[in-house]
Amino acid sequence: MNIHKVLPPDLGLLYRELDASAPAPAGTQPPRIGLSANLKEGLSCVATPYIDAVLRAGGAPVIIPVTASAEALASLLETIDGLLLTGGGDINPLYAGEEPLPQLGEGNSLRDQYDFTLLRLAADRQIPVFGICRGQQVINLAYGGTLYQDIYAQREATTCKHSQEAPRSEGSHTVSVRPGTSLYTLLGERAIVNSFHHQAVKEAAPGFRVTAVSADGLIEAMESAVPYRDIFSVQWHPEAMAAAGDPAMLRLFGKLVAQARLYNRAKRVHAQCITLDSHCDTPMLFAEGASLHRKTAAGRVNLPKMFEGKWDAACVVAYIRQEARDDASLQQATEKAAALLGEIKRQAEACSETAAIAYTPHDVARIKKAGKKALLLGIENGYAIGKELANLARFKETGIVYMTLCHNGDNDLCDSAKGDAEWNGLSPLGREAVREMNRLGIVVDVSHASEKTFYDVLETSCVPIVASHSSARALCNHPRNLDDDQLRAIAARGGVVQVCLYNGFLREDEQAAIPDIVAHIRHIAGITGVAHVGLGSDFDGGGGIPGCDGSNELINVTKALLEAGFTEDELEKIVGGNFLRVIETAQAASLKQTI
Repeated sequence: MNIHKVLPPDLGLLYRELDASAPAPAGTQPPRIGLSANLKEGLSCVATPYIDAVLRAGGAPVIIPVTASAEALASLLETIDGLLLTGGGDINPLYAGEEPLPQLGEGNSLRDQYDFTLLRLAADRQIPVFGICRGQQVINLAYGGTLYQDIYAQREATTCKHSQEAPRSEGSHTVSVRPGTSLYTLLGERAIVNSFHHQAVKEAAPGFRVTAVSADGLIEAMESAVPYRDIFSVQWHPEAMAAAGDPAMLRLFGKLVAQARLYNRAKRVHAQCITLDSHCDTPMLFAEGASLHRKTAAGRVNLPKMFEGKWDAACVVAYIRQEARDDASLQQATEKAAALLGEIKRQAEACSETAAIAYTPHDVARIKKAGKKALLLGIENGYAIGKELANLARFKETGIVYMTLCHNGDNDLCDSAKGDAEWNGLSPLGREAVREMNRLGIVVDVSHASEKTFYDVLETSCVPIVASHSSARALCNHPRNLDDDQLRAIAARGGVVQVCLYNGFLREDEQAAIPDIVAHIRHIAGITGVAHVGLGSDFDGGGGIPGCDGSNELINVTKALLEAGFTEDELEKIVGGNFLRVIETAQAASLKQTI
């Protein structure tokens, strides 16, 4: 690659060269790497070695101008696939709650605000980030770490010289790379690096691991310890060495470009198909301040997060806790469900420019085409209908697309997986309820149901059913999960199992991670075929794991599935198509009965 080829000043020659170049096939264009700019003498500028290093690594560099407009920066980030936080002046220690030392060097308030804003916006969108020198310090401070304002004044240990006079393309000291880190796979156990700083990381931020240290013990590199949170950083300036041809330093930029390429593929999947989360409990947190149309301290599912994660639709359920079954309690449960569904619709109407209630799969597609997010209604726990089948028609009129028959405890419809086997499966009323749901076009959800209830529903229902948030019992032996025979049975009737992101349904022994989600999807697809598996997060009902803890992070599962070898056609089914197919089938069967 000759990135510095300059032709003679001849327009004819230039345009002939351009015309002779073949366009890159679709999907093979270099990923766009946004470069944070420095602010110098009124200019938003980037040193050429950063650009050269990104080009040599196979990326397309895009300079992001320095501005205080978060709206403009968010718009620009929609066009990039990776972010490079470049070096520059000192960070104002007030961001760390400290007063400045006399040794503090030149800084810029606008640049500080710009960098912290860029990082937050990029991280919320799961855009891969590589921080260099100042960039590492910005990352560490943003995530709760601490900094030395001046390593020579504040460190008690003997400190090496970290401001070399040699050219930037030359190394001046060594770093030891820690085994078991991604940096170790790129550089080995030792690397020679350059050094141009006097601020540095003091204590690494929570959620980050140190990947390299200098001979004097100074932290020289870090990476996120959370799987698929693609953030890593170094204290030195690898761009100068990479631009000069250092293959080891170039591999750092190759890592960012590879992460950006995967993120770009995931974005393309989300753009080309409908992504749907089949179960979230956010309305349960409305009383605690959760909202569907804005971010709050409570709530993992809301429209801003859905836009950040490029996620199209969510089934937002009215969860009703299993309580007493006397007439007054049953009536109270029914009215609570009605109130929660009404509040979901009210909130959707309040932000009609960005969201709408979807009643059918066609609605979901139409809403996505309009650039909005779709909210589908559901009920979790048939306790909400009490003993009155007429309540099913009432809730269908409200707009629900499915109802989970029970929760944790038997009710008047059926036995729960965590109940006392009161009915030995479906009750007589429960069988009538399943038939009535078929007639109305309400999908029957067997998550939380006992095994006998599960098979009774399959026997009774004339249309496919779903498990809106359950996982594979073969991988995690929990009564809420489905065994392989159940998986085969639900698939044989055209249904779908939506893998739940609740830690205890993914792993029995330790903290679950995104590879566990992939393992459950792979297992279910291996048993049933890829047409019978999807995702039901259970966000705000206990679901969520590190790396996938909100609607904005669901794209990380898409990235992991792509890495695992699933094709884009298969992903179209998994991330939404399968669940929508079941809804469409149930609604079409209902329409035929009506006609």
